[in-house]
Amino acid sequence: MTPAQEPDGVEIVSLQHIDAAIEREPWGWAQENRARIAENWARRLREKPALFNGIVLVCTRRAVTDGVFAARFREADYASFLAMQDFGFPEPGVGNCFGLAALRSADGAFVMGEMAAHTANGGKVYFPGGSLDRTDVRPDGSIDVAGSVARELLEETGLGPDAVTFDTGWTAVLDGPRTALLREARSPLPASALKARIDDFLARETEPELSGVRLVRTAADIDTAAMPAYIVRFVTERLARAA
Repeated sequence: MTPAQEPDGVEIVSLQHIDAAIEREPWGWAQENRARIAENWARRLREKPALFNGIVLVCTRRAVTDGVFAARFREADYASFLAMQDFGFPEPGVGNCFGLAALRSADGAFVMGEMAAHTANGGKVYFPGGSLDRTDVRPDGSIDVAGSVARELLEETGLGPDAVTFDTGWTAVLDGPRTALLREARSPLPASALKARIDDFLARETEPELSGVRLVRTAADIDTAAMPAYIVRFVTERLARAA
């Protein structure tokens, strides 16, 4: 399927397969900009002391061809990853590619989380998910995006494989240098019960990644101030499809 592009430049396409793999070479841009990255990281830490400079994966190449999303990644510390975004993605073709669990209740509501204030994206609202990292890389160098999505869903909401059923397909939303890979996760619970279950999980966590849960049943529930463009695009398309 050919990507459908809206006036805002965000593209959405259904996928048959994801071909994601690691490249073992170092990320040149990060090596060349260590001083600027260190300064930016120091600023970020002053604002959000809980940030951790672990290793994540940055997307160095991506393409969609005949329903196949192909992407290649390199390792980067989180300081470099954040600097890339804070500096406006200065290296052409290099960006952020991540998986999200498009969580939906039995009665059709989309269920999203509001990121806690101590996180890098505090206040933003989107589906459970996060950056790919070393743990998602298989021995052969391929990247387990589905495994990353399931792990992030469990860590953020407490919902494990016994609590949701994942769709077999994927949807890619391309928002400039950002690529969201969404996989629908269906719960057998209605929205109110699902929200209550997640709220209970968050209340028992010492430092939860989410500060709360948002339900989106209609277009009126879409918060364009807090939700990234790729979320707005995906949810708008899905709600229109269901109408």
